[in-house]
Amino acid sequence: MKIKYIFKYLVVASFAMQLTSCTETEVEQKFDKTPTERLNARKSELQQVLPTSEFGWKAVYFTDNKQLGGFTHLFKFTPEGKVDMASDFNTDTKIYTSDYGIQLGSTVSLVFTTKNRIHLLSDSNPAAAPTAALVGKGYLGDFQFLYYGQENGELLFKTNRNGQDVRFVKATAQDWTDLPKNFLMIPNVVGRNIYGANRGLEIIDGTTKKTYDFNPFTTITRFTSYSTATEVNGLGIGYTPTGIVVSPAITVGEQKLSNFVYNSTNGSFTATGTNGVSASIKYSDTPFVISDDYKNFAPGQPQKVVGYLAPNLTAAQSNSVLCRTLLDKINAGLPANQSLARVQVVFNNAVNGTYIQYLFNGGKATITHFVTTKVNDTNKTIVLTDAGWTHNAATIAILKDLDAQLTSPDGLYIKKEAFTIVASNKIYTLANASNNGFRITAYQL
Repeated sequence: MKIKYIFKYLVVASFAMQLTSCTETEVEQKFDKTPTERLNARKSELQQVLPTSEFGWKAVYFTDNKQLGGFTHLFKFTPEGKVDMASDFNTDTKIYTSDYGIQLGSTVSLVFTTKNRIHLLSDSNPAAAPTAALVGKGYLGDFQFLYYGQENGELLFKTNRNGQDVRFVKATAQDWTDLPKNFLMIPNVVGRNIYGANRGLEIIDGTTKKTYDFNPFTTITRFTSYSTATEVNGLGIGYTPTGIVVSPAITVGEQKLSNFVYNSTNGSFTATGTNGVSASIKYSDTPFVISDDYKNFAPGQPQKVVGYLAPNLTAAQSNSVLCRTLLDKINAGLPANQSLARVQVVFNNAVNGTYIQYLFNGGKATITHFVTTKVNDTNKTIVLTDAGWTHNAATIAILKDLDAQLTSPDGLYIKKEAFTIVASNKIYTLANASNNGFRITAYQL
């Protein structure tokens, strides 16, 4: 073989050896610790950092944001394995002391080893279940948190039970003092439609706006949803002294909004991002979502019956203030042993057409108002027009104000809602299109 070729082979071989040597060095540097050593280092890190925050740590723990809201917990750890803890799981926000440990397994875990406030979320006693679906499961909480490191001074965990992300942020003295104030926010989250008959979520991305109905909030689960006619999104809520925290976060473009501030002037909650991005839970006299559901009640469609049933629907948040006022007025005008039991609209009956029925407790006879119907496709309403009563004017006088809302010349918005109340029946709301202060809640019967 010629000398020049031998030289080329030697150069290539030498270069390959250098590459191999470099790669082996990098691998050795990367894996300079055994798995056990890395776990021990992570354990030491967590042991050291937990007691260092002067006022401890705060976590809003969403155990399952597909059906439950968030619960604020405050922790103050000592190096000796003790932890002071308070929470807003219920109105008992006092501080309790218990034990904790840091354990090694496949990863490092923070474990609350003796009973404290965090264990209320994992109580499987059937009496502790927030819903029928969660009997024997409680609030799906955990008391073992897998440690995954730190980010911007926050401690990152995942729950051992179902892998939920939990962040510990440094608490302040004010956090401990203000924890009871979280409960003052509940009536604001439940809502007061004195600010408007309709409540919605308005998302703004610069000049683009999208609106949803904000559906009734359930305090025991701290959960609600926001929806359009074709889309329903669940939303878990946690309370703060100044507003709420939501999960999943509201995504607007590439921004995620989760911290909403309450405005006592108009009852709204607003989260503000950057570059014209915001999300607001707010009130309006105009419906946020107007559906096409009215078409299912149009002349020529099969019979459908929807009805307001007391007492199941008396306290429905989806009844407007005006609706409740008119219902109360009817009951106040009846003898003491009588009350309005039901207001139902029968659409497209094969014999009697469409009619409104008023049924009573206490032996009072049912009163029926016959109507004709037509649809207004431009306004997306159905119009009910007087066609006679079964009783005389004196008898029906007590009903005239409520009946006038249902037979408005501008018609009714009819919407099938995404929630249920007490029973499993579908819920519809009927709203006066010319007086947006009136809305009544009805079952499909």
